[in-house]
Amino acid sequence: MANVLDIRRRIRSVKSTQQITRAMKMVAAARLRRAQERVFNIRPYANQMLSLLGSVAARTEQRAHPLLAERPVENILLILVTADRGLCGAFNANLIRATERYLEEHAGQNVAMIAVGRKGRDYFRKRQANILSDYVNIFNRLEFAHAQEISKQISGLYTRGEADAVDFIYNESKTIITQKLTLERYLPVKPIKPAASETLIDYIYEQPPEQIFGVLLERYVEIEVYRALLESHAGELAAKMTAMDAATNNAAEMIDSLTLHMNRVRQAAITKEIIEIVSGAAAQ
Repeated sequence: MANVLDIRRRIRSVKSTQQITRAMKMVAAARLRRAQERVFNIRPYANQMLSLLGSVAARTEQRAHPLLAERPVENILLILVTADRGLCGAFNANLIRATERYLEEHAGQNVAMIAVGRKGRDYFRKRQANILSDYVNIFNRLEFAHAQEISKQISGLYTRGEADAVDFIYNESKTIITQKLTLERYLPVKPIKPAASETLIDYIYEQPPEQIFGVLLERYVEIEVYRALLESHAGELAAKMTAMDAATNNAAEMIDSLTLHMNRVRQAAITKEIIEIVSGAAAQ
């Protein structure tokens, strides 16, 4: 049985861990607010971009653009977006399990991967997956340039015919507590049509509509990639904040339990000493 000194040392150790988890929770909460603001700002922009694309698409021939070309799916490019670090609950584990299921379902096709985040890259690199490239440590200072670089690579692979489809697996931030595991097909871009009730605005174009549509389509893919990265980053911070909050509460419960156990051990030791004193006095 551990003595009082050992229990006190363990209590001090748990208190130190509790201070670390509480600090990590506060840091994650501060970063989460900024990440959520960026997500809320990008969503209206993406919706307006889609609306503008629908308006231009109604005036041009869409099938002429290579990003809209559909062909039999033999080669698939999979972009997996995970975190660079752990301590965020099941955030990375859920993504990895979903990717493993995806690879099993598409075992008869050639699946190449682009890993965004250290956790997914390290896991599938050890399992000899076909990883074309990786992007790590970009979430520390996530910028639109990162999305442009990834978008340029996947658009180039699709345009050259090296990939017949491009899929994204990431966690979409719904609330602080929940993240939705999302699998989306980014390429080929689905034919864009304006809503039946939407009134087309008669724009005056300085360039031909086909040229404008091509530029907008490429920018739309970049925006969607950027949105996925922002959603994943916000989900990671929310999962980390939740995990650190749970760890802090568990540490408090452990401290209470250890304190109660220490008091019982100390009381038992005092009782034993009193019994020995009384027994010695009675023997004399």
